[in-house]
Order: sequence, then structure tokens, then C-alpha cells
Amino acid sequence: MPDPAVPPTPPVPLAALLAREDLALRQIAGPSDPSLVVHWAHTSEMADPYPYLLGGELLLTAGVHIPDAAGSGTYFDDYVSRIVAAGGAALGFGVAPVHDTVPRALVAACDAYDLPLVEVPPGTTFSAVARAVWQLMAQARLAELRRVTEAQQSLAAAAARPDPVPSVLRQLAQRVGGWTALYGPEGAEIASAGREPEAPVRGSLAELTEVVRPSGPGTPTSATHATAGIHLAAYTLSTGFVLGVATPAREPGDHTIASVATVLLTLLTGEQHSGSGASRNAALVRLLLGGTAEEVTPLLGGGDTWFVVDACTNDQRDRPHPGARDPADMRLRRGARPATPHPHPPDLLAATALGASLGSTLIDPVGEVIRILLPSNREPAQQPGWTLGVSAPVPAHQLPAAAAQATRALARARATRTPLVRHNTRPALGDLIPADEAHAHAHALLGPLAEHPALVDTLRTWLSLHGSWDRTAVALAVHRNTVRQRIARCAALLGTELDDPDVRMELWFALRQE
Repeated sequence: MPDPAVPPTPPVPLAALLAREDLALRQIAGPSDPSLVVHWAHTSEMADPYPYLLGGELLLTAGVHIPDAAGSGTYFDDYVSRIVAAGGAALGFGVAPVHDTVPRALVAACDAYDLPLVEVPPGTTFSAVARAVWQLMAQARLAELRRVTEAQQSLAAAAARPDPVPSVLRQLAQRVGGWTALYGPEGAEIASAGREPEAPVRGSLAELTEVVRPSGPGTPTSATHATAGIHLAAYTLSTGFVLGVATPAREPGDHTIASVATVLLTLLTGEQHSGSGASRNAALVRLLLGGTAEEVTPLLGGGDTWFVVDACTNDQRDRPHPGARDPADMRLRRGARPATPHPHPPDLLAATALGASLGSTLIDPVGEVIRILLPSNREPAQQPGWTLGVSAPVPAHQLPAAAAQATRALARARATRTPLVRHNTRPALGDLIPADEAHAHAHALLGPLAEHPALVDTLRTWLSLHGSWDRTAVALAVHRNTVRQRIARCAALLGTELDDPDVRMELWFALRQE
């Protein structure tokens, strides 16, 4: 008998049907398996119901078909064996009006063939039993839809986190109650979440991912397998990655939930090209062979001007910096529990996802700060979980200056805990003064600091943050006492009083010309 044609509605546990007090059903034979389910209820008085069963039914009968001499022959064995061969889940026998009790030979046959036998009392109609089955199915379907909807919402929220790919994998593992893994285009496992299965199961899942890995026309997009009591599933992503899922059981909504995760992971791992890969490779080759930025950037298809965006995660923004006295150190001296270790820099997948969200694949993810080159026709916007510093839009030959602008903007964003800070491009006081005179004045005024770049940087940051010691310390990743010492040294070298607003204004003007 082929596998039953299972409907999309979740099955009903037979135990749930037996628990209905209004039906007063009672199991009198066969195994009492809590995992046994029925997919529908069907009434038949045929002596051989095999041709009319699809499998998974609760077959209901009043015994009209039973001959008078059935108890002395093989009638019940033949009848029950045919139900089992057809894939029937259970047999419900109605007491009255045909039979006062369930035939003993039928009870014995059901025990022999491990078919659950349920006694239907006289006051319960078959229609009531069928209606109860459909009610339980509707409740199960509603619960499954709610589960799938909640999973979709949680997966979407996970995709918006600073570490979207690991977050989606963790959420998927939690929702299906298993283990999830993402395999790269070359087949290596690059991220996973959930309770890790035994090595043989992991090996089987890795082998299953090769079945769906794109290799030409006709390659399946998903595949399933079972090993050691674990259900395995693999889903291919259009980006060449493969999602693997291992669960102890297979619930009806698991495939839908995994499909949602597959779509999200495809978006997170895919490149959203501002130009073709060949064009980017050509730009790199020309740059390595001595080409200028003006010659190379047209190949990237981004237009005439660009933004430079510096980004860090909010966790990186908020963590204590080296040189600052960590409050955890003080707690440890008093015997308190150690603080949580500092978070790690963003991984490559998180950086790629951020670039895709902003609309660029030109990403430098090395270090704590991610740098992104963004065409000016794509306006940078706030990104959940990230702190951004954005330069002014500049032509290609001014990109190094724009990088410095983005660095200063990010420092200000971190110090003020602002999601996005842009470089100020409004007309400045310096625009009213000839450039050569402004530079000459700045050179003369800041001359005593020329050999101390750290002092210049500290003074610029301190003035930009309105003289805040704490914010300057955060922006420069130093202790606030270091800021005080440097500012005092600046005042001494410049021979001026930095509390005077006129002095601060003049110094700020000079620093803007450097």
C-alpha cells in the first residue's frame, strides 16, 4: 500500500479524540500509542473496505456487514488485516442498534494486528465523531497557522539585527526545535545554531546539502532524509549557500518556517550589485596597475559622486574602551561576578548584510569599523543595531578626504549615541575668507601643536563635543583623565585660555582649515 495521501490539515491525536467527554469513546483493543494520529473519519459498512480507504482514517462501522457465523471463522482476521493493509489508523465500532456489544473476535483480531479499536457508545452518532475530528483538525490548523505566523515575525525581526545571519539561524533552530546550519558555496559549514547533533547526523546532513547544491538543470531546491531518528532537510539558496535543518520530529509547519528562513538568508547572503562582478574586477585590476580613482570609479556604475560610510554595531559603540577604568574591575576587587566579555567585531556576513541594506557591495569589513563606499544616488539611512558616520558626497579624487569626514562623523555619533551623523556641508565661515589667508592663519595659530598630532586630534574632538570630557574620551577611546591632560597641554603650548568662547571659536576655525 503506498503512503497515504495526507491532507494539508494537521492530523488529530487519537488520544485527543478519546479525551472528548461529550463523545464518551473508549479504546478496548490495540496499542495505546500517544503519537497515533488520524487524518479523517470515514464510515463504511463494506465487508472489504480496502478499495475505499486512502490511509490514516478512523474507520467507523456499526457491524451491519458482519455475518451471523462470523465468530467461528476467519472473517474478523480478514476484515482487520485489510484495514491495516489499507493504512487505516483506527477502527470505531458503534454499539447498537445492530450489536449490543463489540464482538470478542473483533477485539482479538485488533489486538493481533495492532489496530486500535474504539467503542462508540449508543448515545454517540458517527456524525458527532466525524464532526469532533474536524473540529480538532480546525483547532490544530489554527494553532499551526499561529505558530507559522509567529515564526515568520520572529525570523523577520532576527534578520533586522546587527548579526542577521546568526540571528536567523538561532531563531529557526528555536522555532523548529532542532539544529540549523548554513553551508557556504564550497560546502563548508560557516554558521550554526541550536543543539548540535551527533557527528554521524551532522555528516548525513552535510551529504544531503550536496544533493541540492546547484549543479545544473534538474537540481532539486530541497531534499529530506531521516537517520538515527532525526529528520534532516536541506534547502538551496540562490546565492550558492545551502541551509541545513536537523529536527527530532517533523511538524506540519516546519517546511513553511524553513522556507521563510531560506528567503531571508538568500537576501542576507546575496550581493545587490551596483555593477556587474566583471566591472568591479576590472576596476580593481586597473587600480592595481596604476589607474586613478577618476578612471576606475565609472566602472562601478555609481555616478560621479560617492558617500563614505563608517559603521559599527551599537554593542561596539557602547563598550568600554582601552585605557578607561572599567567599572567591572572595581566590582571584581569587591568579589563581584565578572562582567560579560567585550563583544566581538561584526563578522563578514553582518557586514555584507549591512552593505546590502544600504545598497552597496563595496565593503571593507576589516576591524571594528566597517567602511562602505556608497553611490550618492543611494541616500544612507539609519540601520537598526548600527551606528553610522556619513561623509559629504564627493567626487572620486576626494574620497580620502571623505573617509576622514566619515571617521569624524562616526566618532561624534558614538560619543552622542546617535544612530547616524552626517558630515556638516553647510557654508562655513571659511568660505568668506580667501583660502590662502585662512590656511596661513591656521598654520600660525596651530603651529605650536604641529609636532603633536594626538593633541590636535584631541582638541578637534573636544571642541566638536562642546568641551565634554566624557564624550571626548568615548570618541577617542581613551580615559577622560587623558583628555584633560591633553587639553591642558594644548592650552599651555598655545598660551591661551580654552574656557574663553572666542578662543574656542578661533581654534575651531583654524582646525577646519587643516
